[in-house]
Amino acid sequence: MNIAAAANETLAHNSNLLVYSAMAVYTLAFLAHMAEWVFGSRSKVGRTAAALTAQSTASATVSVQKSRQGGTAVLERPEVVTKSLAGSRDVPDGPGAAGDTEKGDLYGRIAISLTVLAWALHVGGVLTRALSVQRAPWGNMYEFSTTFAAVAVGLYLLLLVLGKKVRWIGLPLVTTVLLDLGLAVSVLYTASDQLVPALHSYWLWIHVSCAIISGAALYLGAVSTLLFLFRDSYESKLADPAGKQPGAFASSVLERLPSAASLDKFAYRVNATVFPLWTFTIIAGAIWAEAAWGRYWGWDPKEVWAFITWVAYACYLHARATAGWKGRKAAYLGLIGFACYLFNYYGVNIFVTGLHSYAGV
Repeated sequence: MNIAAAANETLAHNSNLLVYSAMAVYTLAFLAHMAEWVFGSRSKVGRTAAALTAQSTASATVSVQKSRQGGTAVLERPEVVTKSLAGSRDVPDGPGAAGDTEKGDLYGRIAISLTVLAWALHVGGVLTRALSVQRAPWGNMYEFSTTFAAVAVGLYLLLLVLGKKVRWIGLPLVTTVLLDLGLAVSVLYTASDQLVPALHSYWLWIHVSCAIISGAALYLGAVSTLLFLFRDSYESKLADPAGKQPGAFASSVLERLPSAASLDKFAYRVNATVFPLWTFTIIAGAIWAEAAWGRYWGWDPKEVWAFITWVAYACYLHARATAGWKGRKAAYLGLIGFACYLFNYYGVNIFVTGLHSYAGV
């Protein structure tokens, strides 16, 4: 018995070392992603705007010369096309942070390699945590947070393997993962231990794993939605030459993102794809509640906020199909939905007492 306990403690210690090692490599990946954003090329929209500005300047010079010679010339600022027409698939877009400059691409490949290494260490930490107590590694907030971050990075890497141009997610993703793991190891840390009797069920594997996968995917959608709002505002300013133009810093950052249409489309596809899984998560939780407490639904705070999150995303998907609610209005609903998901996890677990409070901090 003592040998088994020592082996479990050793695995738990190794899990902590792997998580800290992953954080160190994620930090290096963060720096590499920053370098990629600095040296990567701008998107086609940004390059087009710069070219048109230069063209306008040259035309203005010619116009002045003609005026001095007695001729006439009308200078019209060329339109900066930043959004596709209705029914058109020709969206001005760019590679995002993964620019087509040699130096930018080099730092980008280094960043991805470091992210893969950090993710491998991260997953190792999650698995050894599970092996230390021979159960699913999401019995408390610390374990949920570390697993959530690992799944989010895994989904990002999967999209890259599938050939999707999503390297622009790398910087905000790695930044968030570092914050998440920092919070997990400092504030939410809980020593490896066995579960309370209510959690000893195969539904733990089904319900919580679906909640983690859903949340990780919804996070990617939320990042894209937030960036869409910034990018859409930037493109609107470009399209209105008479209005206030973006500053140098805003332009430098936002020109390295895909077009607003592409960001909006990516967010919608992610949220629409994962919504059925989130629906199943709630249903699985209700079935587990009936097995554990003898009722499917009891208006427990965790159950209520899971349902509120579902309603928010249902409204988002409905808004996307409703005239007048596409674009920014629907994006706000998507962000509200993810905010509900975060509150359901952090707010309810920490500040609200309910039947789910046994998980601890």
